[in-house]
Amino acid sequence: MTFQVLVNPSGRQFSCEADESILAAAMRAGVGLPYGCKNGACGSCKGKLVSGQAELGQHQDRALTPAEQEAGLTLFCCAMPQSDVVIEAREVLGAGEFPVKKLPSRVAKIERMTDDVIILSLQLPATERMQFKAGQYIEFLLKDGKRRSYSMATSPHSDELLALHIRHMPGGLFTDQVFGSMKEKDILRFEGPLGTFFLRDDTEKPIVMVASGTGFAPIKSMIDHWAHQESTRPITLYWGGRRPHDLYMNTLCEEWAKTLPHFKYVPVVSDALPEDNWTGRTGFVHLAVMHDLPDLSGYQVYACGAPVMVDAAQRDFVDQCQLPSDEFFADSFTSEADLVTT
Repeated sequence: MTFQVLVNPSGRQFSCEADESILAAAMRAGVGLPYGCKNGACGSCKGKLVSGQAELGQHQDRALTPAEQEAGLTLFCCAMPQSDVVIEAREVLGAGEFPVKKLPSRVAKIERMTDDVIILSLQLPATERMQFKAGQYIEFLLKDGKRRSYSMATSPHSDELLALHIRHMPGGLFTDQVFGSMKEKDILRFEGPLGTFFLRDDTEKPIVMVASGTGFAPIKSMIDHWAHQESTRPITLYWGGRRPHDLYMNTLCEEWAKTLPHFKYVPVVSDALPEDNWTGRTGFVHLAVMHDLPDLSGYQVYACGAPVMVDAAQRDFVDQCQLPSDEFFADSFTSEADLVTT
């Protein structure tokens, strides 16, 4: 059975099958609803079900709380219509600008940055080109239909190789392969570009970027592209790690701060040991933002990394620093453990 979905306030309308999520149908129709993980773990696709019936599939309570469900909110990535529905969601301009394709790639380079971080560079076939927005991600197509998502650290103007920053998750289906048996010239298949985590260019508000760990990957893509465009929008990057070596491209960020006139960089380390000789900022990275910028009412924020950091930043920036809720954009790096659903 096919139902109709009407999106407020844009008035866009599209059809959705009864066994299809609202998000999947929107993507098929070229309607740019915000999304991240596509499996009920991150909450990026949260919106209001104004009227009609939709069955909410398995999801994480942290992505949609019982109180939010009572208030009429749902997750479009795992909500399947049972009737014609009207939803309320902020459409993302440019989300469907480039076609989503399944492509083969060859491993061109494996660079070990730390004991648990590798930069994996992929070469596409000579006849293919990857068009994407800085900040988007790809999904590797693995055995048994499983997928693993990684943000592209490459910028769109420099796409000879696609670079991904991969942290080792011991026991992980894909990362054990990357850190163990994978070698140059191996063939991998992926689908992309995906996601709505990219810079909004309809404002000149100054930007705060907050990254933890390998959440730096899409942030790097955005900053590279911003610099290439010679934008004068100010960007301040706060990058957090447990120990200094977790900021595995710290030298690059310091170089940006020296050479890019509208860019500032604040590294933050939470658990430095005496032998690290760390003399910089300490504590949680989002708290460093709040200390420096207690009033975020005139900013846009882009946050990427561990769900606990992203959730805390969104809550505290909005509640305590007057950040407008619609000026917070995030990519929460959910792992396989985060996908255990309720």
